[in-house]
Amino acid sequence: MGRGNLEIIVLLREVCDPRPPAGIAQGGMLICERGLRRIVNPSDLESLECALELQDRGMACVTTVAVGPKRMEDTLRMSLAMGAKRAIRIWDHTFEVENVLSDASLYAQLLKILHPSCAFTGTRLLDRGDEPSLSLAAARLGMCYCPAVVDLDAGGETLAVVKKADRGGREKLSVSIPCVLLFEAGLRIPRYTGLDSILASLEAQVETWGLPELGLPPGNMADDAAVLRVVSYGFPRPAPLRVLTPAADLPAFDRILALLSGGIQLREGKMHMGNAEETAEGLFAIFRREGLF
Repeated sequence: MGRGNLEIIVLLREVCDPRPPAGIAQGGMLICERGLRRIVNPSDLESLECALELQDRGMACVTTVAVGPKRMEDTLRMSLAMGAKRAIRIWDHTFEVENVLSDASLYAQLLKILHPSCAFTGTRLLDRGDEPSLSLAAARLGMCYCPAVVDLDAGGETLAVVKKADRGGREKLSVSIPCVLLFEAGLRIPRYTGLDSILASLEAQVETWGLPELGLPPGNMADDAAVLRVVSYGFPRPAPLRVLTPAADLPAFDRILALLSGGIQLREGKMHMGNAEETAEGLFAIFRREGLF
């Protein structure tokens, strides 16, 4: 993959600020903002910063996506001021009910349409914790996905990813493209934008997509996505023969023979072992008994 060929979409989500509303003492009175503040998920902003760093190096083109009402355009315009090339807001009244499966269907359809090289977002939401919708969408499309990413570098047909491991360790992986990467929070400081960039973003176009643009059927997406559909059928596994643990004082050869004495337990009436003639005679006997002959 050559330089500048990475198409990255960054999913920006809205969360409630866990801090209490600010109080300002003025004239002996306490003025408090009613309700909760809504902010951009911090780890989503850090994933945007990582994507913009690749874009600054001439290795990527960044598109930001937000699912929400019109107020989400402020978030998208902020991303345009930071350097994103394209902004898309997705909204329909059927998205008001939060449902992991319906969100996964929405993201899967979005990935099909935009067909990006990578999709970035945060691993966790600040007010709700883990949010697996984008990971489910990647699994549905057969894409690679990696959570808890702390750093990455692009090169060739793969991404060199550093992810968070147990007990504060770090693990280096090579992730194939296309992929979905979920970033940890607290490792990057998103860039500040200048006044000129902010003013230019006010005039920039923010695309608005609904169900027709996504090609999704009308109706309640939450109810439709919650239906579990049959993907494949399988037969039950044969019951294995249990083997007792051999005594420790037995010779090694005898212990190995005892462990190898297990196998598949024959189920009477359901599984028959024999040659071709015995199998044919058994089938004919069943057919006669059922009145087929």
